[in-house]
Amino acid sequence: MNSTLKLWTQLGLGTALAGGLLAACGGEAGGEGASGEAGAATSAATAGEGEGGAGEGESGAAVATPSGGEGEGGVATADAAKDPVAYGIALAVAEAHVTAARDAYAAGKKEAAGEMFAHPVSEVLLDMDPAFAALGVKDMKPLFTAASDAALAGKPAADVNKAYDAIIAALRAAAGKAPKSDASAARVSALVIADMIERSATMYRQLPKNAEYEPYLDGYGFSRVAMSAFATSGAGIKAENPALYASITEALALLKQAYPGAARPAKLPAEPGALSGASAKVMLAAGG
Repeated sequence: MNSTLKLWTQLGLGTALAGGLLAACGGEAGGEGASGEAGAATSAATAGEGEGGAGEGESGAAVATPSGGEGEGGVATADAAKDPVAYGIALAVAEAHVTAARDAYAAGKKEAAGEMFAHPVSEVLLDMDPAFAALGVKDMKPLFTAASDAALAGKPAADVNKAYDAIIAALRAAAGKAPKSDASAARVSALVIADMIERSATMYRQLPKNAEYEPYLDGYGFSRVAMSAFATSGAGIKAENPALYASITEALALLKQAYPGAARPAKLPAEPGALSGASAKVMLAAGG
């Protein structure tokens, strides 16, 4: 098997790669990839569907197949205690949700914000309990619940932001206890960023046929976490892999255009196929 494709198949993103390449070559029509509207984040190794489905790839960063075009896919939590990429993706997915929740609350979307704060508890954190226990990470689920309660109760933005800050502090503390591997910090960060980019692009492909707010908000959160992580680790990625740095830069520029803010635009400002192609380029550069 081609080494690049083998890497991303192990990460549970082999089909995402194929779908993105087809999109880049004009194979995606009307915002749909080779496997359909939400099929760009699946692999034969995944086992689970919908937002909370948890797939397991050989190296741990598998993405579950969204069911019926819904949900952003799962996380390989079973591997998180020993795989820093899987571990990092789990934390990034949780952060994406709360970042989206905070910004949605600021935009006046209080109910959506409350739900988004709560989602990581069932989608990620419960399944991460064994990994967190093994690594000595304190239970942070109550922080997410408190933030959700504050948003749903319509508390002042300052209170919601304070709850958000407490979650971020807990996530940063958890990141400091990530499992070790032979991969460099820049390499691990790049693979987590690539996963966030693909998730964001996958959500965007749903939007032409899905007028609901949640898929947009999910994708927005993934894009913003990818941008934040890249701002921190971009220099290291550039030093190790200039082509990967360039492809991530290109993809994030497109995602910024696609997701201009937490409120969904009346008209989608980007072409879904362009995002698929940009994500495929990131995957190819990461596997090179």
